Amino acid sequence: MKEFDYSLVKNPEYFKDGRMEAHSDHITYANVEEASAGETSYRHSLNGIWKFHYARNYGNTIKGFEREDYSCKDWDDIRVPAHIQMEGYDAPQYANVQYPWEGHEDIHPGEIPEHFNPVASYVKYFTVPEQMKGKRLFIRFEGVNNIADVFINRRHIGEHRGGYGAFIFEITGKVEYGKENSILVRVNNGEQLDIMPLVGDFNFYGGIYRDVHLLITDETCISPLDYASPGVRLIQDSVSHRYAKVRAIVDLSNGSSGNQEVELNVRLLDGQRVVKEGTKNVNLSGNEVMQQELTFEIDQPHLWNGRQDPFLYQAEVTLFRNGQMVDRVTQPLGLRFYRIDPDKGFFLNGKHLPLQGVCRHQDRSEVGNALRPQHHEEDVALMLEMGVNAVRLAHYPQATYFYDLMDKNGIIVWAEIPFVGPGGYNDKGFVDLPAFRANGKEQLKELIRQHYNHLSICVWGLFNELTELGDNPVEYIKELNVLAHQEDTTRPTTSASNQMGDLNFITDAIAWNRYDGWYGGTPADLGKWLDRMHKDHPEICIAISEYGAGASIYHQQDSLVKTVPTSWWHPENWQTYYHIENWKTISSRPYVWGSFVWNMFDFGAAHRTEGDRPGINDKGLVTFDRKVRKDAFYFYKANWNREEPMLYLTGKRNTVRTQRLQTITAFTNLSGAELFVNGKSYGKAIPDSYAILEWKNVELEPGENEIKVVSTNKKLPLSDSFHCRL
Repeated sequence: MKEFDYSLVKNPEYFKDGRMEAHSDHITYANVEEASAGETSYRHSLNGIWKFHYARNYGNTIKGFEREDYSCKDWDDIRVPAHIQMEGYDAPQYANVQYPWEGHEDIHPGEIPEHFNPVASYVKYFTVPEQMKGKRLFIRFEGVNNIADVFINRRHIGEHRGGYGAFIFEITGKVEYGKENSILVRVNNGEQLDIMPLVGDFNFYGGIYRDVHLLITDETCISPLDYASPGVRLIQDSVSHRYAKVRAIVDLSNGSSGNQEVELNVRLLDGQRVVKEGTKNVNLSGNEVMQQELTFEIDQPHLWNGRQDPFLYQAEVTLFRNGQMVDRVTQPLGLRFYRIDPDKGFFLNGKHLPLQGVCRHQDRSEVGNALRPQHHEEDVALMLEMGVNAVRLAHYPQATYFYDLMDKNGIIVWAEIPFVGPGGYNDKGFVDLPAFRANGKEQLKELIRQHYNHLSICVWGLFNELTELGDNPVEYIKELNVLAHQEDTTRPTTSASNQMGDLNFITDAIAWNRYDGWYGGTPADLGKWLDRMHKDHPEICIAISEYGAGASIYHQQDSLVKTVPTSWWHPENWQTYYHIENWKTISSRPYVWGSFVWNMFDFGAAHRTEGDRPGINDKGLVTFDRKVRKDAFYFYKANWNREEPMLYLTGKRNTVRTQRLQTITAFTNLSGAELFVNGKSYGKAIPDSYAILEWKNVELEPGENEIKVVSTNKKLPLSDSFHCRL
């Protein structure tokens, strides 16, 4: 038996022992009937209750737990998927204060913290049925933060470094059929200098927080061995309104020692209608892995056209042996073409499309990053309601299901790796170590190959807020840019910067994080900066990757007064004003190829001491628990969502007022509204070009007041109201 060497954990070069390249999330079916029903007997969830042990550091871990004579059955119980921090262990990490080191340990490359370095040990017992003999078995983890060592039946089979990518191990021949088997996973939740990200203004949670599955395939299968790709890559070589050329590249794997003759069939489907079909007979030698390619041409294709028409074909890839189906993978195929112009912005299918975007962290109160399908669905529903047509998934790969939802709902995606700089903090996001460079490239390959077929992804993001101080990342960014184009010849690259320097001139497009009117300056500064940048560098494609201001729904004020961002006072009306003025600037400049509000949702940031409570970044347009839409949410809804009639009064949470004369503001996408105060009309108003209605010098009475607006469109009798006290 191979003994696990704990000293390897300290070695930054140790990141591939026994590990297969990250594995596919595709589904294998036993027969055509299962495939048609979408239910498989060949994929078994290992989610649920696992045995668990928590240690403050490696010194406190149980030595020899992997021995066959050691029983873990008296350990605690814990849910999987979930974060250990949400299950009563440890605390959320916040890398910008070098937690968990907290400055008490001087950590150098190749070292790990000794005093506080949380280690979570998991055990799951399972049985593999006898009828699975002759099949291939894989265990797949969709996400474990941060370092995972995996044991099957007490044998160490490999390790994975990085908290946001999927990984897999083949366990064929390592299990006993018809008997109890064990999976042991030791998760190191500490920060190490060879793993992205090193810093970040967001919480780092630990543990097994995404799904775990046992996957079963035939000996010959569509290969699950290429960086979590589905084993099928759909390359759009040429797309127009009249014609599309698509190549399907399929990875095949023969796990047996003998030759296998198989038939590969690829069908492009529009619902149940077969649009195109191709077949190849393939001879696979023993233990051979090979690629096969089929090309399809489609006349007058139905294009995927964002929110307007998110039409999807399906690519059905099936493997037959002796006339029997042995594997099938189905992938979405959305045909589209797009470009980014430095003067005119983003074009989808030949038509200018202003990208009205938000940023999204996969973070939510009570669950952290361990979101379930219903959480993703709720987030998407809120984005659709507001009229979002683009999203930046910051600052790391997110759950596969969320990319699926983006495809189906026509939302354009900026997907990125967790190459995160210090922002405004004294730290660094890059260390010039061979192991760090290798890990970043591994994570970039994982991102692209896992999500290549998600047609909603239109740009690959390579970094966020890096600096050129200390270890200069410029040459490494160039290497990442080359690698991204090697992996995907069809999509451009971009990055999010917050400073000038050579790093802004590497990727195909660039974006800046700007907080004019929050972290210094005024909203008017954004327009001046954009125009100067466009004039000085007319050749580059410019976007705004972040802009936002904090707001608490509990902080209300009559007058419009800017606050101190680091204070405990984040009035909601300043956030609303901030977004109105910044959106006026952005929307009037067509050369800005996209803009992304920071953030769609409040999120955790453990070390922040501001707003209405510590540990929260409150720049979201929706609260951390998704229960309250802030006023700024409705400003964007009135401007971006023209399909759903709406009328909304701002300031309704400001229920105690100090000034007798008030300015009452409403947002609407209708033709106008009339204001009533205590039943008295203050007249009708027509919205300006930014969907804003305003009534000035509205007089309140001492005591209780009712503020009400009513649509002037009799066919759409919308109204909104609130009560306040003077």
